[in-house]
Amino acid sequence: MNRPLRPPSDDPLYALPDAARPHYATGMLLDAGDFADEQTYHRSRLARALAFVSGAGARRLPAGLDADAAGATGLFAGGTLAGLRVRQVPAAGEAVEEVRIAPGLAVDRLGRLVELPRPVCLRLARWFDGELAGDGGDGLRLAALDNPQRFASARLIADGPVLPARAVIADVFVRFVTCRQALTPAFASGPFDALDAVQTSRLRDAFEVHLVLRGDGLDDDFNGLPLPDRDLSALAPAARRDALQDAVLAGWPDISGSAGGSDAAGELPAPPGHPPGLDPTAVFLARIFVPVAAGDPPARSGDAIVDNGGRRVLPHLGMLAGALGLGG
Repeated sequence: MNRPLRPPSDDPLYALPDAARPHYATGMLLDAGDFADEQTYHRSRLARALAFVSGAGARRLPAGLDADAAGATGLFAGGTLAGLRVRQVPAAGEAVEEVRIAPGLAVDRLGRLVELPRPVCLRLARWFDGELAGDGGDGLRLAALDNPQRFASARLIADGPVLPARAVIADVFVRFVTCRQALTPAFASGPFDALDAVQTSRLRDAFEVHLVLRGDGLDDDFNGLPLPDRDLSALAPAARRDALQDAVLAGWPDISGSAGGSDAAGELPAPPGHPPGLDPTAVFLARIFVPVAAGDPPARSGDAIVDNGGRRVLPHLGMLAGALGLGG
């Protein structure tokens, strides 16, 4: 559940490919790589647009360049387009307690669409016992924190249930993965000469859900939630207009003077608040508070509480128009 089943390298978009498309001519010899490059070009252009429209806009930074020096662009970890509400389903009869994620659609910081076509359920007791058995409870100890209200969203604090005095904190993330499907006969590749080999004929855009313990140093100065967008609601109309224009004009970090103007050798930095070791393109959905009693290792003492208020949401244009009184 917490270890990626498929590495990010399965998808060529993770490498932020250049905007180069194949050129064809009569009589030119083509191979599978040319057709793959054609798909990658179209996918990467669409993803690039979605990434910046959603405020993500990830860029590969040159080696040695601090992410903070590159401006805000690329530091947002995508967001929710529709659905994907996370809720706790209590145990009842033979049914065990679950964390259930509703179907929906998100966009990650590369601009890839991550779709859950059906509900996804995480069995909380099984997850908790697995974390306890995996490392003797060390991860649970680090993630068990007093006064967990410090790490809740403003909406949960204002409208949600009262949080316990002590809780294990874990976050729900979803990430884009590629699934290989539909084998078809093909010539063998590599140092083989078999005539009855098979190759994948379809690649399905799929997803992985992760429930990640937050034992990575949450404190009063670091709540581990995604970086919030700037709140412009208190500005006067003219100042709000100027702030929006400035944000667009400053939305592309000037890194041309670093690493000889090439960013091919750099790495994609994780956004602020992202758990270490997790795919930096994973999209944050919700925070889970699991009440625990004092003990070593911590033992559960109540039902989990779900906080959906800390995620980035990307409302559609009609909804924004209605919020601005422009809905007609």
